[in-house]
Amino acid sequence: MKPISKTAFYCCGVRMQDAEREQPVCGDTYARVFMDEEGLQILRVFKDETRPNMSNVGRHRLIDDLLRDELAENPNLTVVIIGAGFDTRAFRLKGGTWVELDEPQVISYKEERLPAATSENELHRIAIDFAAESLEQKLAARAGRSPVTVVIEGVLMYLEEAAIDQLLQTLRRVFPQHRLICDLMTRDFFETTASSMHEKFTGMGATFKFTADNPEEVFVKNGYRQLEKLPIIEKSVLLDAGEMPAEVWQTIQPTLPQGYSIYVFQIP
Repeated sequence: MKPISKTAFYCCGVRMQDAEREQPVCGDTYARVFMDEEGLQILRVFKDETRPNMSNVGRHRLIDDLLRDELAENPNLTVVIIGAGFDTRAFRLKGGTWVELDEPQVISYKEERLPAATSENELHRIAIDFAAESLEQKLAARAGRSPVTVVIEGVLMYLEEAAIDQLLQTLRRVFPQHRLICDLMTRDFFETTASSMHEKFTGMGATFKFTADNPEEVFVKNGYRQLEKLPIIEKSVLLDAGEMPAEVWQTIQPTLPQGYSIYVFQIP
């Protein structure tokens, strides 16, 4: 697998560990299906990254909840996941038509372990070499669908800003009306908080390329309107703790890193 695709094993692995807890945050019981020996070796590299591991699970849960709300409102929603990795939401969430896009090796591996045909929801998996093939052509058969929500999780930090511009313009052409859920980090968060994780990802050949003081501005300049912003670290701590007395939270909250959030954008 390509280096960025290998990071999917890390994300899947922390969800696997979460699912084995007595009170899981995300509860992705399918995650274990994908964790072969290579995946477990990758996961071991991150065994001491307690807070980032918790935040990764929390990020996934927060996006789960956003999608649950949208699907409850409209069970006919089409959910397009770009760089899906080992995402299993089509198996865990109720309703929707699901479209997963990722590198051919990832899609082939997923099909071997958890075939799309076994999902109760309609699920389409599309193999794409992002460096050589056209995303617009791959999505052409679904162009103009509505309502559509696009999910880009754990991907944008690996892209140059020009590539993000191109991606957003492609999505606007294919889906003139859609919502987009993604995670973005500020340059300050990257420099002060994410250096240890980035060093380990770099060791796998995956390097962060996009951080900015106000990363949401890339979306605004491409015609998106920001609907929501959820601070991942804060929300993850609360999800992990379950219930927390207000006075304890008032002590903890100011110490938590800021600058890594889930955003919800909309076109038009």
